[in-house]
Amino acid sequence: MNIFRIVPNLIPGFVIAAVAVGILAPVKTLHAMDIRKVVSDKGIVAWFVPDTSVPLVAMSFAFRNAGSATDPDGKEGLAAMSSALLDEGAGELKSQAFQRALEEIAAQMSFSAGRDTFTGALRTLTAERAKAFDLLRLALNAPRFDDVPVKRIQSQMLASLRQQSKNPRKISGRLWSETVFPGHPYSKPSGGTEKTVATLTADDMKSFIRERFSRDRLIIGVVGDISEEELKQRLDSVFGDLPAQGPKFAIPEIKPAGGGKTLIVRKQIPQSIVVLGHAGLKRADPDWYAALLVTRIFGGGGLSSRLYAEIREKRGLAYSVYAYLSPMEHSALLAGGVATQNARTAESLSVIRAEWRKVAEQGITAKELEIAKTYMNGSFPLRLGSSRGIANMLVGIQISDLGMDYIKQRPSLIDSISLDDANRVAKRLYNADDLTVVIVGDPKGIDEKR
Repeated sequence: MNIFRIVPNLIPGFVIAAVAVGILAPVKTLHAMDIRKVVSDKGIVAWFVPDTSVPLVAMSFAFRNAGSATDPDGKEGLAAMSSALLDEGAGELKSQAFQRALEEIAAQMSFSAGRDTFTGALRTLTAERAKAFDLLRLALNAPRFDDVPVKRIQSQMLASLRQQSKNPRKISGRLWSETVFPGHPYSKPSGGTEKTVATLTADDMKSFIRERFSRDRLIIGVVGDISEEELKQRLDSVFGDLPAQGPKFAIPEIKPAGGGKTLIVRKQIPQSIVVLGHAGLKRADPDWYAALLVTRIFGGGGLSSRLYAEIREKRGLAYSVYAYLSPMEHSALLAGGVATQNARTAESLSVIRAEWRKVAEQGITAKELEIAKTYMNGSFPLRLGSSRGIANMLVGIQISDLGMDYIKQRPSLIDSISLDDANRVAKRLYNADDLTVVIVGDPKGIDEKR
């Protein structure tokens, strides 16, 4: 059966987790991974890692400039709804027949709409690859959007949106996005609203597919037991009939706004949900790796982060507190959050601000930097622990234009960051006075600042 899929709103949880439950395959060492560039007869490019150790093939792909940010005004949720319906029937196969065809060959197919990209994935046994790739071809080129599954998915989305309208975390995330990105496509809810989703039609989704699924937007990663020559044929079969080019959607660059604001949505709930942040760094910024290390030390290191130590261990103010970098195509964020008792929200926020200011003014220590480097280099191979994870990584590397040798070079890029580099970037990046804060709950001792 189709599982309803929507990428959540910007904050909290905007960090995109590319690796989910996948088909496990032996992990190649980073330096032994053989990444090849394959170009089909029709000019379709894929990065390919051959692996005959397990009879599986995994493909991930993305269409750039095709995510929810391109949803037309008044049709928010279109990308999300389209992603949920692509495997609900295609070609001559209606919904149940299409799902049954996937199940009979133990293939997995999924689609998802992010802010900037529309992604898809296929995993199949090598012996069933012909049928699996043909089903993907149908889903991308001839989706049905029949009335029954459209109404079912639409009902599921509306039910989810009604629940979200009462969820403090969703409320805080939406208000934070609207405040930080006023009037920008990033401010719109990726899953739409009850009003917009209720109006979406099959024709809207057909238009979405027609205008966004084009070869000039396409990025592909493939891992597994298939030859280069056959892969070229499969690429042409699946993607070759898509339009060579599609219309461009003008998404402007935007610097996060709302610096210094504190907004409160009063609700009689036991805890206050706090979302906060300001401008971050884009992925191509020369200071990216230094910022990544500093942010892990500050708030991304779980039990070892400074925020965790100050908020939970020393004061017992909250169970969880975090900070992270979120680069996007047209903006970038350094964001974080905490959930704490209403009576302790003011203290929690005060401690977070103090630590935010401290890391900028005093920086980090050599020992903290060494531990962060060891963790980041040691944990990175775990992201390549499945064929799906590697295929996703190949797509992500291409989207960020990191180069084919990125996986091999990443450890040295991390190790090259000096303490001076890290502390210079901490001073550049962290600005406690520029934080935009949104609180949902009934916090005591905090006033709005608009």
